[in-house]
Amino acid sequence: MQRPTRRKAATAKKSGLFLSFEGGEGAGKSTQIQLLLKNLEARGHEVVQTREPGGTEIANRIRAMILDPQMQGLVPLAELFLYQASRAQHVEEKIRPALAKGQTVICDRFTDSSVVYQGAARGLDAKLIEALNAISTSKLMPDLTFLLDIDPEKGFERVGRRGAALDRIEAEGLSFHRAVRAGYKRLALQNKKRIKLINAARTAEKVHQDILKHLEARL
Repeated sequence: MQRPTRRKAATAKKSGLFLSFEGGEGAGKSTQIQLLLKNLEARGHEVVQTREPGGTEIANRIRAMILDPQMQGLVPLAELFLYQASRAQHVEEKIRPALAKGQTVICDRFTDSSVVYQGAARGLDAKLIEALNAISTSKLMPDLTFLLDIDPEKGFERVGRRGAALDRIEAEGLSFHRAVRAGYKRLALQNKKRIKLINAARTAEKVHQDILKHLEARL
């Protein structure tokens, strides 16, 4: 049997870059994702933008259930399972195929959100969440995560300026969102190589420049 050439072998192993954005409500993730998307495309990168929960038709239907303000009786464990179901569909249908093509994937939230929202804020067992994250993603992790940090009160000032109704997660009390912020900071300390903590209370351009510095260092 003929052995593959080095060029063919390298092509077979080619994998795209997986970037994720994390942060509390009003941190500016959507704005920064758009700025980074334009920057990467201008450099010739083929970029796939996506989000969690959601990202595919099936996953978006699960998203609608999770964020529905009328789902007030949803218990934390059921909420966690819904997120994981959405994530499993999202990874297999969209993220892995894009990475296999060598595309750059930018995802608004990923497994870190479950660790923080369902773990630090809801109080579910961290080892359980870690195990479910590994199962739903087949242990896929972002290459680099940008954590946009902002005080929850300032974040909700931004959210209020949108003029849209709050979803079920956004409508949680301030103590919940403070626990989310604290959880994110602990997670960043535990994963300094992957998670880059960025002060999101500054102008969008300054935040964007910090993101680019971290990305250049990673590349």
